Amino acid sequence: GQVSSMLSMMPTGWFQVAWSDEIATGQVHRMHYFGQEMVAWRAQSGRLCAMDAYCEHLGAHLGHGGHVEGEAIQCPFHGWQWNAEGRNVCIPYEPRPNPGRRMRTYPVAECNGSVYIWHDVARREPYFDVPDIFADFTGDGAASDYYPQMRLYRTALTLHPQYVLENGVDFAHFKFVHKTPIVPLFTRHDFSGPVSYVDFTITFEGPDGQSIDDVNSGVEAINGGLGVAVTKSWGMVDNRTISAITPVDEHTCDVRFSVYIGRPVKESPKAEARARDFGQVVIDQFQADIDIWSHQRYRASPALAPSEQASFTAFRTWAAQFYPDGA
Repeated sequence: GQVSSMLSMMPTGWFQVAWSDEIATGQVHRMHYFGQEMVAWRAQSGRLCAMDAYCEHLGAHLGHGGHVEGEAIQCPFHGWQWNAEGRNVCIPYEPRPNPGRRMRTYPVAECNGSVYIWHDVARREPYFDVPDIFADFTGDGAASDYYPQMRLYRTALTLHPQYVLENGVDFAHFKFVHKTPIVPLFTRHDFSGPVSYVDFTITFEGPDGQSIDDVNSGVEAINGGLGVAVTKSWGMVDNRTISAITPVDEHTCDVRFSVYIGRPVKESPKAEARARDFGQVVIDQFQADIDIWSHQRYRASPALAPSEQASFTAFRTWAAQFYPDGA
């Protein structure tokens, strides 16, 4: 189904466009997001840059034959060079560059092995940070406490970033989508800034509908705008996830999902295999959600059940700030 025109596909925020290890030093990476052909490239210093793909000179695509020269990208057509600020720094057959022309560039952030660009139709500077899966949660944690990142990457799905983040306040879907009788009890809903926080503890529903809450586990989630949500789950298996949803065009998004599984105190090949298996379970659960989102139609005024009213309304009121028209 088409993504409803009720929700603009041009929200403001940070959006993942690659994983860091996909763009080596000196490499040019082609991508298409927000209806634009773009390139990301890594200068010799290691600095990552992102810009529109078409050279301001005669419109050659920098991702097809362009290459990195030191701290600039060189066009394959006439050798014009552009720096990380999008300024022309060299025209090889002229004594001086063209200072008046600039390529459109995008602010870039690298965090947790992921590459994000800042998108804003009004071209404002970033006004919040990408959430950091290790630094931003209570009690912190470090990448070394976790096995290497496991990933899911799905391209050109007909869904909207808001569906994915809205899922974080949707307590009723667990039993039906994930086949787990989970009953989340929300302990925190903070939608006061561009970065929002949702925490819940988990209880389970027994066979007769009674709640079994001797399981001490829960989830903390941080939403950095509509493009990226990070979670920390504790209790049953310690894991952290990054959900990143990036609009490709008016109808589709790419989805990247990264999972970290905690290392046990006593490490062993068996423990690592178990962690891998569990990471796959987490990815499979996310796939089950994707199968629903990618056929979903947005309801601007949904028929919410009384118990859903407060959380969905809070989430949607918060989400409105990221759209160009505030709608």
